[in-house]
Amino acid sequence: MTTQTQYAALTSRALVAIEGPDWRTFLQGLLSQDVEAMTPGELRFGALLTPQGKLLFDLFVLASETGCLLDVAADRQVALIERLTLYRLRAKVDIGASALSVSAIWGAQAPPGFIEDPRLARLGHRGYGQTAPATARITDEAAYQAHRLGLGIPDPAQDAEADKTYPIEANFDLLNGIDFKKGCFVGQETTSRMKRRGLIKTRMLPIRFDGPMPGFGTEILSGDLRAGTVLTGQAGRAMALMRLDRLDGLLSLNDQPVTIVWPDWMPS
Repeated sequence: MTTQTQYAALTSRALVAIEGPDWRTFLQGLLSQDVEAMTPGELRFGALLTPQGKLLFDLFVLASETGCLLDVAADRQVALIERLTLYRLRAKVDIGASALSVSAIWGAQAPPGFIEDPRLARLGHRGYGQTAPATARITDEAAYQAHRLGLGIPDPAQDAEADKTYPIEANFDLLNGIDFKKGCFVGQETTSRMKRRGLIKTRMLPIRFDGPMPGFGTEILSGDLRAGTVLTGQAGRAMALMRLDRLDGLLSLNDQPVTIVWPDWMPS
């Protein structure tokens, strides 16, 4: 049975345009992703971190002939422009907002103009300035977020607290969001040390439970011990930040059982 292609406008996302001859060298020293090796039309997932290695902005980079677009949370667009402007110094780049729309398409197939999501192919494709194809069923962003959650993919813009979450905790290392071979970037030392030494104590994992969606930060217990906290989701399922050493045994949320739904793309 063929699944119909679905299209959703992602109004929670916005674009920052960077143009100029120095755009690659400018971003190469900032982002967790390698942009120097990108070809025009290529899309990559990455982040801008604090110097201490905590998440500031999750983003996608779409390369062009003369610059790139950064796909970022809409409510963080202005803050990203301000942060990049502080880093610009003498780099020959122009930084500003782009009015192009962001959309997602998933299901049977994607028409030309949409680009495969670099995190996981099953997420579908992302579109920039693209309208819905005639063959697609137009739905809303809530449907896309349910699709993403069903695959166990976190949304760092919602699930990660700015300046508090490490990118590896949000699974950037497993979703092609960090290039550990590219050299220095802001927050690189802490990020590389966590990976190299295996200092990964918590990760975002999907959970299932009975009942309505609890509040952000609600505790998940393993017996009497704190095992994690609920992040975002919907009735019956959500993302949670879990301690990896407390996943065995009975997990509970508001005195109700909780089940970890381990994604098949994540090593056990």
